[in-house]
Amino acid sequence: MSKSASSSRMPRAKGMDMASYWAPSECSRQVKRLVLSPLNRKIVEEFIAILGMREKFEKYEVSCPNKLLMYGPPGTGKTLTAFHVASRLELPLILVRLDSIIHSHLGETGSNIRKVFDYARAAPCVLFLDEFDAIARMRDNNDEVKEMSRVVNTLLQCLDEFNGNSLFMAATNLETELDHAVWRRFDTKIAYGMPDERTRAEYLHSLIGEFEREQEVVSAAHELMKECSYAEMEQIVTKAKRKAIMLDQPLMQEHLTEAFIEYVPGSAYARG
Repeated sequence: MSKSASSSRMPRAKGMDMASYWAPSECSRQVKRLVLSPLNRKIVEEFIAILGMREKFEKYEVSCPNKLLMYGPPGTGKTLTAFHVASRLELPLILVRLDSIIHSHLGETGSNIRKVFDYARAAPCVLFLDEFDAIARMRDNNDEVKEMSRVVNTLLQCLDEFNGNSLFMAATNLETELDHAVWRRFDTKIAYGMPDERTRAEYLHSLIGEFEREQEVVSAAHELMKECSYAEMEQIVTKAKRKAIMLDQPLMQEHLTEAFIEYVPGSAYARG
């Protein structure tokens, strides 16, 4: 499950050059293959359904969720879930670039965080921040404690003030390093894990699709990539397909093995 970069830029706003803008139609094209566990799919579907029933929840004075935190190993579908939610809700996705937010000058990082949240409050959108731990780490777990504390305090204020029809989604591979106060600000949390046998088989069938292949290729791929993430499987199968096309052959087990060795050079296969 790759993280594609859009050529579309965020609509111009004063001081806002820290994110890329994805229209709902672009988000739909990114979500070709999203595999979620039954529990995670239920959480995501309920989250989307509630947001489609705002008036009913307001009637009962029950708030709707507007912040979702995703955590787990890289390549397991967190970013694609953000695209999926934006697509389903027909909202643009604002993908924040961390390298543009974090600044070495005192106070600039906090100022940039506030600009991003102010922009998202101005018009309905899904504001998505990957590698969230970079600005949300525990305040007692950094060499520059005072500056980090200021950044986290600003983030907490922005999360508390975040309302309206926009959503905030964040993803991290290091959930244990998030500041506890930040963690508590999220009304919905989703844990992601590596594929199990069922989801791995489902995803490999989706990746290989109708591509001409030898009969045993899917089962061979399933065994070969039993410790791979979704993103790794996608990369390896794509490399194998390229080899088959170059040689004008159906997809064969040897193409998959070669692609796996090239992608995971330290593997047992590579060592022989």
